[in-house]
Amino acid sequence: MDKTKKKFSLFSAILSVICVVFVAEAAAPVAAIGNSQYFWWLFLLIAFLVPYGLISSELGTTYIGDGGIYDWVTKAYGHRWGSRVAWYYWINFPLWLASLAVMCPELITIITNHELGTFASLIIQLIFIWLVVLISFYPISDSIWILNGAAVIKMFLALAVGGLGIYVALTRGMANEYTLPSLLPSFDLNSLSFISVIIFNLLGFEVICTFAEDMENPKKQIPQAIIIGGLVIAAIYIFSAFGIGVAIPTSEISTSSGLIDSIKLLLGSSSGIFVKIAAFLFLLTLFGNMISWSLGVNNTACYASENGDMPKVFAKKKKPNPMPVGAAIMNGVVATIVVLVAPILPNQDLFWSFFSLNLVMFLLSYVPVFPAFYKLRKIDPETPRPFKVGGSNSFLKVLVVLPMGMIILSLIFTAFPLQFDAAALADKLPITIGTIIFILIGEVIIRIKKIKK
Repeated sequence: MDKTKKKFSLFSAILSVICVVFVAEAAAPVAAIGNSQYFWWLFLLIAFLVPYGLISSELGTTYIGDGGIYDWVTKAYGHRWGSRVAWYYWINFPLWLASLAVMCPELITIITNHELGTFASLIIQLIFIWLVVLISFYPISDSIWILNGAAVIKMFLALAVGGLGIYVALTRGMANEYTLPSLLPSFDLNSLSFISVIIFNLLGFEVICTFAEDMENPKKQIPQAIIIGGLVIAAIYIFSAFGIGVAIPTSEISTSSGLIDSIKLLLGSSSGIFVKIAAFLFLLTLFGNMISWSLGVNNTACYASENGDMPKVFAKKKKPNPMPVGAAIMNGVVATIVVLVAPILPNQDLFWSFFSLNLVMFLLSYVPVFPAFYKLRKIDPETPRPFKVGGSNSFLKVLVVLPMGMIILSLIFTAFPLQFDAAALADKLPITIGTIIFILIGEVIIRIKKIKK
């Protein structure tokens, strides 16, 4: 019997990477770095994406399973560290869900021209959260058309902002100066806190490894898809951030509404039909992000629960389709609690407060992945590796230390106050306290589950 030829091309692999990793709402925080973002993009593409891409290519093609980074760390360091990774990886999702939920009332206001009160805004936020949860109960959350549709809209918005920025720059001038000194790296603490967003935008590429069995040559296609996909995504972000920078002075960029604000300024209208369409499309991308990511995150939490490394509620599934409803419901519960406590937070830039906390937990889940790669080379050399990173032992150590160091530094700048004036403390302390609370909850889970190694 003839075998069917595998047809998952390099182009399809690159498109899948872009669909999963690119998130439009991260464009404004990146633009808030200012002109030095261009340096940081170039630096992190070399210092972070290349080693991370090589490492995730080897691990993803060697250890194919439902657990992803949880599996890799568990194999290397045991179930305690596996539990931590599964918890950090899961908890980032409801925090991300809450950060997008608080954006919805403003988008609804733009679309309808109707100002929403506090209670109505809260209802909109809860509808967004639980609609995402409800959809994730069903296999539709795994539908490729949702993933691709959201990706097309996100790229359209980003390219539209960049294109409008070029037009306005040529016809009306720019809100920020683009001189050589301004393009040099900025070590301003406020700007450095946003660099974690760039690293966040370069994570998640290991999902492409799940397509290895459908590729003609995974050994070549996977690293190519990760590197090329990363370059394309960086180009899209830089292009859209340029458009935002043309419209809005860096110091005035809102991390939550910067994309829509820039469209308003570039079009010279605050409520025109094109602004309403842009707001509606942006709202659709928020749903697309959450729905497309929900299954992977929930499956990892469910898988870890079945292995005894997460609470039993995460293992609950919906029949006849084995959808991880327990994890989905917990997403809704945590996100609901977060938006309910939002009014008492000292920093009322709620999107950035929740999004940065999501960033911290997401980045934490990746810290053990890099040393796990090195350890698995030592303790499990016999397992076949369809893609294997070449080089000396010293070179492998550099591959491990460089991206891990980048993540740790970005965590420090994002999660901890490095200035102690009232404004800086009000901005950072909720993130610091939230990080400590969620780390401690992870340790409590380990104690309750009596995970010994």
